[in-house]
Amino acid sequence: MGSGRKAQSKSVLVTGGAGFIGSHVADAYLARGWSVTVVDNLSSGRRENVPAGVDFVELDVRDDRLHELFGRKGGFELINHHAAQIDVRLSVERPRFDAEVNISGTLNLLEAAREWPSRRIVFISSGGVVYGDADSRPIPENAPKKPESPYGVAKLVGEYYLRCYRLLHGLDYVALRYSNVYGPRQDPHGEAGVVAIFCNRLIANEPLTVFGSGEQTRDYVYVGDVVQANMIVSEAELDEGTELDDRAFNVGTGVETSVNELAAALMDAAGREVPIERAPARPGELEWNSLVNGRLRALGWEAAVDLSDGLRRTYRWIAGEKG
Repeated sequence: MGSGRKAQSKSVLVTGGAGFIGSHVADAYLARGWSVTVVDNLSSGRRENVPAGVDFVELDVRDDRLHELFGRKGGFELINHHAAQIDVRLSVERPRFDAEVNISGTLNLLEAAREWPSRRIVFISSGGVVYGDADSRPIPENAPKKPESPYGVAKLVGEYYLRCYRLLHGLDYVALRYSNVYGPRQDPHGEAGVVAIFCNRLIANEPLTVFGSGEQTRDYVYVGDVVQANMIVSEAELDEGTELDDRAFNVGTGVETSVNELAAALMDAAGREVPIERAPARPGELEWNSLVNGRLRALGWEAAVDLSDGLRRTYRWIAGEKG
């Protein structure tokens, strides 16, 4: 392990901090008085998402210059790793690219953290793709891991690398397994992108496309609640268990919402109705997903924003941005 000087107190690096969720997380650290550095290559993030008062560095997590940044800063007390390739379908089409970003990029970050030791790394995993077609609903953290896409494999590999670095080098970490996150600043990509897609169609008064029966379900969690999960695990005292799931926390509501229900709820939020167009089911799509959240609730977290309220907030934000 490297012997760099100690990181400044309350200094945090947020990778992917110009993105949808990462920028909200950067906001929250800043509001709590942390010294915040954001790294983002702006491939999908937006510079305007980055809050004033942070040190923004346009950089890819795969870049060797990441180590120079750690050296200039003297390391960071905390690392929050949101930077990722998040498109499941793209991971199927370009698995090597997905692995370069989600595995090699994570390893590059871990090597920098090993040279300039951090107190904790918060790693963003997935509560959908690492479990795959689960046997029980809602899904607990200790459920079998059966990823069915390169993206899911890469996220699970990231967790195993973190466990390995903890055992070998003493790097502490937490893995947050998100369900389908939605809210302001969301774009149409990723697993919960359907919320943003439907919002955009409603604003344009265009039909909503529903694949298959529309009865497939997801666990939608509001971005503000996800931010609170990040804040809690950033500083919580955690058990010393060494198994993979000992440092993993599901971030979801435990409630399933079908695509048909989501479409109806968004029309209600928008105060308008548009036709529903049916399309063939997409191959490989999970039929359902919801997560047990008891481990996170034991740390004091709750899903405070219900779906109808969260969808209203999201629709108003997207409509205001386009207005």
